[in-house]
This record gives sequence, structure tokens and C-alpha cells, in this order.
Amino acid sequence: MAGLRDVDLNLLLLFQHLLEDRNISSVARRLDLSQPAVSNALRRLRQAFGDELFVRTAQGMQPTPRAQRLAAPVSEALALLAGALQDQDAFAPAASTRRFRVAMTDVGEIHFMPRLIEVCAQVAPQARIDSVRMQGAELAREMEAGRVDLAIGAFDDMGAGVMQRMLFRQGYATLFRQAHPTAHAGMGLKAFRAERHLIVSRAAPYGQVNQSMERAGLDMAEHFSVPHFSAVPYIVSTTNLLATVPEKLAASAAPPFGLRFLTPPLKVPALQTNMYWQRRYDRDGGNLWLRGLIVDAFAVGR
Repeated sequence: MAGLRDVDLNLLLLFQHLLEDRNISSVARRLDLSQPAVSNALRRLRQAFGDELFVRTAQGMQPTPRAQRLAAPVSEALALLAGALQDQDAFAPAASTRRFRVAMTDVGEIHFMPRLIEVCAQVAPQARIDSVRMQGAELAREMEAGRVDLAIGAFDDMGAGVMQRMLFRQGYATLFRQAHPTAHAGMGLKAFRAERHLIVSRAAPYGQVNQSMERAGLDMAEHFSVPHFSAVPYIVSTTNLLATVPEKLAASAAPPFGLRFLTPPLKVPALQTNMYWQRRYDRDGGNLWLRGLIVDAFAVGR
């Protein structure tokens, strides 16, 4: 079994990069080393731990069970050390070329990404933000490994070591086209049930509105459906369908698509949107900057 004197810091950095990239050529480029040098360092790692650690497959260098057990403690130790060595104020947005990865849903992308892109262009023109679509155990693993910087939305099962801050709460609104013959603000439940609806079938974590519609007597099987929110305004603007969506989506989609919206005659719990990040990146300068940017742009009552 490896002791501290058997493994130098550079080998642990290589271990971390292999976990992230699963490709020796990619790791060599990141560390500015030759491929033979990376292969030699991997050999030393294997000798130190008495395990293959990474096995070459068609899907890249896949970690062994031993490497998977080492992943979290090694990643946490490196992050803590980096935080100790780096002044947290050293992150300079104007000069940074960092690429941040933020997990959000499709409705989150519609609400958050335009403003984030606009602010980045103003204060961090070389930085980039990539939205990624994942949740549950996969998201928890990616955040723990440092491959996802933040998550924004209403996520469950975030795992241990995750911190969070509430950004805002919102209700739901029902979209309809301006020339709709019967939909109107203040319509009652009986009239609402009689309309044709567009259901977002894979609305997690927003599925509570579908449950509320079922409880109100709508047979979901009788209505049209799409798997995601992004297509909703396009469809509603050219049909007589009603679509019940989060309030902020309705407010942003209504003007460009010529839509109106009403408060649905349903009892639906308010939807809370949070920002999540891994505890060990709490003091990371770039993570701190991005969290502050998001709070300034979106948090209510900050």
C-alpha cells in the first residue's frame, strides 16, 4: 500500500487528470508533457498503489475499483491544497480563459443563459459557460469530481458535501396565443379542464404541475405532449393549446412569441430554484466569482 513518501504531488495531479479525461493524449496536453512521460508517470502510480488504476478500453482509460475509491479523497486533497496556495482574490475575470460547466434544465437554460452570456461578454470576455444536462447520481459524481462547477435549479439527491443557496421561488402560469378563442385571465377550473393542453411529459424537476392537473381532473392521456419545455412557445403560438409552465418561462416567452398567460386555477406548490456547489470548491476564486455573478443577476432578496 502506498504511503505519502511513495507518491509525489505531480503523480496525484496526473491521477486527477486521468480521472477527468480518461485519455493519455489529452492529459499530456494539459500537463505539457509527452505521451511517453505520461505513460511513465502512470507506471509509477501503478507501482506505488499496487494496482492497475486505469485500464485501456474502447471508451478510454477506465478507472479500476481502487481508483474509484481514491477519486474523492485525492480530488478533495488537491482542491484544498490549491485553495491554500492560491489567493482567493487572484481570479481575474477580465483576463480569465476558464470554461465553467453549469448543470441546468432546458427551462433553466432559457432563463439563465442569455443573461450569463451577456454579463460574461462585459466583465469576462474570454471566459465561457457551458450548460450541461444531468441530474441525480450522475450530477453528484460530476460535481464531486470537479467536472461540473455549479448546478442551478430544483435538484434532489445532490449527495454529501454539497452547499446550496436559494435564488428565488416562483409559481406557474398558463401560456396561450393572443388570438385564442376561449382562453382568458380568470378562467375557472371547469373551463380550464375543457381546453386542449400541451403537457411537458419529462418535466422533472417540474413534474408537480402535471400531478396538480391530474388531481384537478384532467386526463393527461387525452392531451398532446412534448418531452421538454423548449418547444412549448413555438407550438402554443400556432395552435389553440394551453401550456402550464414555470412563471419565469412564461414571462420570457410571451413577448417574442406573441403569447399571453394566465394564473392556472390549480393548487400547485411554489417551485424553489437553488444554486448548488461542492463544499471543497467553496473558496475557489473562479467558483466564488461565478456564484456572485449569479446571485447579483438572479437572486431575489439577496
